[in-house]
Amino acid sequence: MRNRLVTYSPEAAFHALADPTRRAVLDLLRQGIQPAGQIARAFPVSRPAISKHLRLLRRAHLVQEKREGRHRLYQLNPEPLKAVDSWLQQYRVFWQANLNSLKAFVEAEHARETGGVEGERKDTAKRSRPNE
Repeated sequence: MRNRLVTYSPEAAFHALADPTRRAVLDLLRQGIQPAGQIARAFPVSRPAISKHLRLLRRAHLVQEKREGRHRLYQLNPEPLKAVDSWLQQYRVFWQANLNSLKAFVEAEHARETGGVEGERKDTAKRSRPNE
């Protein structure tokens, strides 16, 4: 038996994930192996339509098919999602940096407006002091 190193491209996964029905099929398969008929019964579309969705998911390597007699069983293959996650990581870093900058700005503005006093504005603090 040969060991094959498989690399997954995010393009096929993105194409497969673009459809809400295919994403719902993947959500269903997170629960475990499912026969094709059971998957088809979970959706308000025809069996041929679900077969096409499963074929596309299989080509994207997001699901694996196993045949047992006349039945086709499908299971989730999360490996290609790692390529998608890796690509998305650069955007997580981008947004985290921007959100950190926004947080620092808001905190600095709040401190400037309150004079460092939590929950109280400078002008309110001055008005509430007794006359000296």
